[in-house]
Amino acid sequence: MSTPTPTPEALSTPDTRKSLVGMPRPELAEFLRSIGVPDKEIRMRVSQLWQWIYVRGASDFSEMTNVARALHAKLDEHATLNRPEVVREQVSKDGTRKWVLRMPSKGPHDKGAEVECVYIPERDRGTLCVSSQVGCTLNCSFCHTGTQKLVRNLEAWEIVSQVVFARDRLGDYHGRTPPEGAFVPNDGGRYVSNIVFMGMGEPLYAYDEVRAAIGVLTDPDGMQFSKRKVTVSTSGVVPEIYRLGEDTGAALAISLHATNDALRDVLVPINKKYPIKELMKACADYSGASNARRITFEYVMLKGVNDSLAEARALTRLLRGVHAKINLIPFNPWPGTIYECSDWDQIERFSDVIFEAGYASPIRTPRGRDILAACGQLKSDTEKMRARARMMLEEQLALGTD
Repeated sequence: MSTPTPTPEALSTPDTRKSLVGMPRPELAEFLRSIGVPDKEIRMRVSQLWQWIYVRGASDFSEMTNVARALHAKLDEHATLNRPEVVREQVSKDGTRKWVLRMPSKGPHDKGAEVECVYIPERDRGTLCVSSQVGCTLNCSFCHTGTQKLVRNLEAWEIVSQVVFARDRLGDYHGRTPPEGAFVPNDGGRYVSNIVFMGMGEPLYAYDEVRAAIGVLTDPDGMQFSKRKVTVSTSGVVPEIYRLGEDTGAALAISLHATNDALRDVLVPINKKYPIKELMKACADYSGASNARRITFEYVMLKGVNDSLAEARALTRLLRGVHAKINLIPFNPWPGTIYECSDWDQIERFSDVIFEAGYASPIRTPRGRDILAACGQLKSDTEKMRARARMMLEEQLALGTD
């Protein structure tokens, strides 16, 4: 008996099975229960899947040799190990890699959210910058991502799947043959060693999902990232800062950029809701902060806006009593911005004032500027494509063409 030829409608129907990649342990246990795995086996099966997905990098259930074949069949019927789809990959001249990723569809009317994540290789580490939202609500005036409207929060599995994808792409699983085209450093170490929530979105506005994702990333039986090497950057969602330290133990970074409310209200509008005094109180009380584990304050250098030596001295006064280091970030330009980067000599003078006051003040080397992968430059391709389409249409209308 011949197999019927699938209709075009069937061929275009998205795969709505759940991807187990990035799914937190409690959800994974509940999923196994829902497909008929006996309660007495749940804990063992979760542990097996966890090892195969996060330690061995399995991409197909058939690889799981210690999982019963009967369960293979159930897993194949109801689930996948799908990673995000690569929409676009760009490689900077400095080795930075930026990926536009489309998440697996969640249903017939969902084409899959698109986000950007960035891999930054350095001599002593490999840092992956992940997104927590599609778009952003904060409208920080110097940030390209802030010009993209918020679509939705990412779920925990979508955040973790960015890391799984990157490890696949970089060949970062011991004992596995890297996929064709993978970038594999040859120093023998872990290629993704640090995770920073500094991609698209405000992580603390997706707090529950970010917390769950950190739990997966730092699980000692899975990816095994040290809590010291997972950093969450916030523009100042004060109530959630308190929760973050207690719940996750992650390192904290603050997008500060100004030392007074009048200027910060313009640069980082959330300051109108949570002004500097409240923000600094939350930082002073942050759980786990110490001389050995300082809070990072990010300060983008904007020419003629916040880069005077008076501002540098005000910054040192503001941080007095807080275990802090200051990352000075040369502004990374993007199309349509009104700001310019401070002159390099001025950045160095600014840094000297901070250093002389007793604070570490490294100047962050811009990475991936040529592919719009640097700090403040991320914006998903779908949004950029819509903008380009609008511009082309306006040009055609102005020229009177079709």
